[in-house]
Amino acid sequence: MPALDKILGGLTKPARYAGGEWNIQIKDWDSTSVRIALAFPDIYEIGMSNLAIPILYEIINRQRSMLAERVYAPWIDMENALRESRLPLFSLETKRPIRDFDILGFSLGYELTYTNVLNMLDLSGIPILTRDRDSDRDNAPYPLVIAGGGACFNPEPMSDFIDLFVIGEGEEVVVELLELYKNLKEQGQKRPPKMDFLRQAANIAGIYVPQFYQAQYYGDSGILKSFNPVIPGIPDKIERRVVEILPAAVTHSVVPYVEVVHDRGVVEIQRGCTRGCRFCQAGVIYRPLRERPVEEVEQAISQIIRNCGFSEVSLLSLSTSDYAGIENLVSDLCRRFQQESLSLSLPSLRIDNFSVKLMDSLPAKRKTGLTFAPEAGTERLRQAINKGVSEELILQTVSTAYEHGWRSIKLYFMIGLPTETMDDVDGISDLVGKIVHAGKVKGSLPRVRTSVAVFIPKPHTPYQWLPQETLESLTPKYERLKMGIRRAKASFSYPDIKTSFLEAALSRGDRRLGKVIQHAFEMGCRFDAWSEKLDYAKWQQAFESCGLSMHFYAHRQRTLDELLPWSNIDLGVRPAYLWREFQRTFKDQGTPDCRHNLCNVCGMEEWSESCKKKYQVLLDNKGAKTVELT
Repeated sequence: MPALDKILGGLTKPARYAGGEWNIQIKDWDSTSVRIALAFPDIYEIGMSNLAIPILYEIINRQRSMLAERVYAPWIDMENALRESRLPLFSLETKRPIRDFDILGFSLGYELTYTNVLNMLDLSGIPILTRDRDSDRDNAPYPLVIAGGGACFNPEPMSDFIDLFVIGEGEEVVVELLELYKNLKEQGQKRPPKMDFLRQAANIAGIYVPQFYQAQYYGDSGILKSFNPVIPGIPDKIERRVVEILPAAVTHSVVPYVEVVHDRGVVEIQRGCTRGCRFCQAGVIYRPLRERPVEEVEQAISQIIRNCGFSEVSLLSLSTSDYAGIENLVSDLCRRFQQESLSLSLPSLRIDNFSVKLMDSLPAKRKTGLTFAPEAGTERLRQAINKGVSEELILQTVSTAYEHGWRSIKLYFMIGLPTETMDDVDGISDLVGKIVHAGKVKGSLPRVRTSVAVFIPKPHTPYQWLPQETLESLTPKYERLKMGIRRAKASFSYPDIKTSFLEAALSRGDRRLGKVIQHAFEMGCRFDAWSEKLDYAKWQQAFESCGLSMHFYAHRQRTLDELLPWSNIDLGVRPAYLWREFQRTFKDQGTPDCRHNLCNVCGMEEWSESCKKKYQVLLDNKGAKTVELT
């Protein structure tokens, strides 16, 4: 692509698009039967720090008859350059136009990247609506557009644009899909007829084809009435795909030439979490818990050092300190890779002295900072959301950290949680003040950074029926926090509340939101996850122009009997479990960790009529704690 050389020099970061990185895999185009472009709808630096694309990249390229190349969302300057020069969006490996690939596969991990998906399709010369891709152009069929990832557990808002969704873990199902595509392609067509492929793919476990299902609504209310398949033989519900054993770790990851967000090797030591925090969607969608054996972890790190040259490796997990034998693993790794001066990163540590001891055991020339997530300011509210950590334990943990030389602590909280009162909001400032004071007692004034996000009641969690708090309710809480945390002599950061409203509406929406997303894109919305790029007014206009309300999706209470847009997605977590956890919130009652007790997710009875009545009582009383639940 000679014209590409002329535009790269005028970009802020041309290395995002240059390719040629260490460990890229370039396979012969003509000798492979199926070619897929793996797309991440955000910039290179963020996409290269995400593990989903590297996992699929290695799995697919290990197949002799298949190839995978990568593409990331171009930044504004690159988009303008591509449009001005009339160049199509291309892959990093071979600079081949995305339009030439058989399949374009998006990794959707965050709802505020949806307009980037449409922009990447448009820049590729691919119609953004799936119905417009049914007919070929110039006898050259359009690529099949598929998607997977955490945001796909409610696929409906993007159903106008995606031909097929992978629900759940993609390591096995992606090969099954590509094998099906290859078999159909070998019957003599350049690309198999789209509908033939989709009909057969719809019968693969974990595959959801939106156009094969019809949604109906109750009049003008906007509430979903029914959601049924329109093609005989396909399942009513889509079961999440789960791999029984964690796939081989990525040990030949592509090494970027520019600094990325997480510039280090990664080994996923376990997948899933048994803690059962009621606000946490990840704790539901990544169940059950699966651990990688110690021997595999050590072997993977050895290969990463040899193949990628990284001197830092992150042991990835939703709760790293819960990995069985984590202390011995860290000790063994430090001893084994002492000569390589290996630095280990341990994200997602729970709040306890063990975590501090674990961090203390790491070889490091200087102590940087510790990160903890109390989530709520009072012990009562933490119990209600099943966070299950006492104030005494929090203060013990930070005191131990100070004694061991740590002087910087980052704290994550949320406001707008179910049953929250202003006392709970004040509890955040009070707790932060006590943490700062504990540091002063142990020496100099510590650096305590506090981040307070807006709670979003996500699908497939016990809070999926609840509304998000409104701007009118949240604003005085943030004003109170600003003053309280300032008095505590800690720093304070928080997101634009309107960003959280948009995320809530998109994550909890139905397929009617497709026209809203399209309208927002056509008005120029891009990189909505970036605060400096989000144009909330345009999104409001998009909702209004389509006759829809952001408030309807973000701030409306759902009833127990309401059919939810994601009700056709079966995660293997019974509704009765979600309902029971919802009940326990209003009793300030915790649920034990499944790792050490009978599993709280499986084996629950289905909802009874008495449960439904109790739920309605909760709604009528607006969650009043005086309601008796048994």
